[in-house]
Amino acid sequence: MPGIDYSQKIPNNVDLKSDKRLQRALEAWQPNYIDWWREMGPSDFNENEIYLRTAVGVDREGWAHFDYVKMPDYRWGIFLAEPEHERRIGFGDHMGDPAWQQVPGEYRNWLRRIIVTQADTEPASVEQQRLLGHTAPSLYDLRNLFQVNVEEGRHLWAMVYLLHGFFGRDGREEAEELLERRSGNADHPRILGTFNEPCQDWLSFFCFTTYTDRDGKFQLLSLAESGLDPLSRTCRFMLTEEAHHMFVGQTGLGRVIERTCQLMKEHPNKDVRELGGIPLEIIQRYINFWCSSSNDLFGGEVSSNASNFFSAGIKGRANEAKLDVDHGATEGVYALDVMEEGRLTKKEVPLRNAMNEILRDEYVSDNEKGIVYFNKILDKNGVDFRFRLPNRRFNRSIGIYSDFHFDLQGNPIDAETWNRNSPDWIPSDEDKSYVKSLMVPCHEQGKIAGWIAPPAKGINQNAFEYEYVKL
Repeated sequence: MPGIDYSQKIPNNVDLKSDKRLQRALEAWQPNYIDWWREMGPSDFNENEIYLRTAVGVDREGWAHFDYVKMPDYRWGIFLAEPEHERRIGFGDHMGDPAWQQVPGEYRNWLRRIIVTQADTEPASVEQQRLLGHTAPSLYDLRNLFQVNVEEGRHLWAMVYLLHGFFGRDGREEAEELLERRSGNADHPRILGTFNEPCQDWLSFFCFTTYTDRDGKFQLLSLAESGLDPLSRTCRFMLTEEAHHMFVGQTGLGRVIERTCQLMKEHPNKDVRELGGIPLEIIQRYINFWCSSSNDLFGGEVSSNASNFFSAGIKGRANEAKLDVDHGATEGVYALDVMEEGRLTKKEVPLRNAMNEILRDEYVSDNEKGIVYFNKILDKNGVDFRFRLPNRRFNRSIGIYSDFHFDLQGNPIDAETWNRNSPDWIPSDEDKSYVKSLMVPCHEQGKIAGWIAPPAKGINQNAFEYEYVKL
């Protein structure tokens, strides 16, 4: 397999120059992408030099190069993980068959739908975050925002390559449509609801990159098992970049918690709002909202689509190849909590129909580890508070729980109880207004806003005080 070729107009490691038709199609799409970036990407920072990492390889060691670059000049490209020798499909009805190098005709529509949905999330998140640079709490955070943004842009390129390369005219039309939808637009919104939610402050951004990007991690893990080998290899490398996005969110939230704890210790009898900090209760409400919204991204708990995708060998379980399970999943059942006559009861559903919920199980487990991390910060500071993960049934808009109300523990409640308690469970207008009032930029080198602690270390062995963005 060739290495990454940066001599080409579109950097790639798929030998793009050997397919002139595909190369011309992607080079025709490229200017439209740059126009979209300038219109809907990070606002007003396109002429600044940013200390960004760029992929120079697809192995896990030494794969990234760091240097200053203006974002419109970032070398977005097409990078697939190394192929596995004689790879075979590891699950479903095609288990044991050689992995596909081309799209099987009978699964063309399903694969296109999956790829378009994944692709649509990438520009959507850039659009959601486009104004956050104006209120960044430090140059370190400003740089991290832009790193996330350019890599979401590259992930769009990864999916567009698949659409152009394997779906002909339909794929080219879908690629154009990806640049026309807009996050939050009433007439032409993004496909998934979470990616139309406003992300107007940095607490929301840290929650988004903690919870919504973690959904992305598990979607990519399941697609990395796909029988379509180019899709599998694309997702495997995307996971390498995605890890940084979750790091930004997890450590960002941790630093907000750390700063609040410091203020509480320094002024034990004061409301931290008087000191410019974010109360732990507000942080919990933001976690509740973004976590529940991201739970919706896995889809319905009982899903014929999920069953079809698994059966076809298109989308497996996360880390399917490493699981000690029946990879055919033809006989097992999944015990699911369902609402019947106003109360929860157990119902067994065929295992293949529960693949969305199985993936959500892994997501919830991973989120619990983050809560442990946040509570260790509280323990270290001697603060008597505990963060908790909301139950997966809480505040749902999609799936079997969306027609009912549940409290934070997942117990059924009536509408009146929900209306009375929801201001204590999800951010109120007052909470949002207060958080937004703190969003004053701190762009001076080596300085940081008063509502967040500095990071434990900087980027690429540089100090926090490094000039991560040249303003």
